[in-house]
Amino acid sequence: MSPAIEVQGLGVSFRRNRRGRRSFKDLFGGSSRRSRPGEFWALRGVSFSVQPGESIGVVGRNGQGKSTLLRLVAKVLLPDEGTVSVNGGVAPLIEITGGFVGDLTVRENVRLTAGLHGMSRDEVSRRYDDIIAFAELAGFEETPYKHLSNGMKVRLAFSVVSQLDEPILLVDEVLAVGDKAFREKCYKRIDELLAEGRTLFFVSHNERDLRRFCTRGLYLDKGVLALDAPIAEVLDRYNADYAV
Repeated sequence: MSPAIEVQGLGVSFRRNRRGRRSFKDLFGGSSRRSRPGEFWALRGVSFSVQPGESIGVVGRNGQGKSTLLRLVAKVLLPDEGTVSVNGGVAPLIEITGGFVGDLTVRENVRLTAGLHGMSRDEVSRRYDDIIAFAELAGFEETPYKHLSNGMKVRLAFSVVSQLDEPILLVDEVLAVGDKAFREKCYKRIDELLAEGRTLFFVSHNERDLRRFCTRGLYLDKGVLALDAPIAEVLDRYNADYAV
């Protein structure tokens, strides 16, 4: 069986003040290059594979490359070194309110965003009521998106993306947003998706959530993969490294 995600020698660099400008040779001249002044590597030399149906938790302090790795897997960021191969589509629960249009209504945004993620018009119509019900936005369907509260926006975004049939689910701290009751709904929905055999790639600082959903962990430290092991072992190592 082919891996759901295959990462080999992955590296991505940034300038300290802004994304560095690439020369033609940098972009197309090979897979490795020297660092330039003012440049730092957010990730470098990272390799791992994820099998279909695995639940992976990505662990590390802020600024260690976790969200960068998620964006690379989502193909919204290109690597400077190495490769990322993804076998199947992804449902990206990262920056989930991105792509919604403030002046469009809730109804219009559901149709637009679901369509941009590849859902057909018939599928959107069939799932529309479930999306609105999960988001608890009945009665707000003709409200411009920009007039929703932040909590409403997150509920709508999660509801749309979690309805996608993609085999790989990318999650970045989305469960930290919203009230307790909605978080419990999100937990239940993720449990349902995992029971269907989806692959989970989950970035979080919440140890309870990582232990609940994940069986394996990737520990990123200083931009490198410090440990790839069962999630309990990864969390123990992380806690030991940064114990006060």
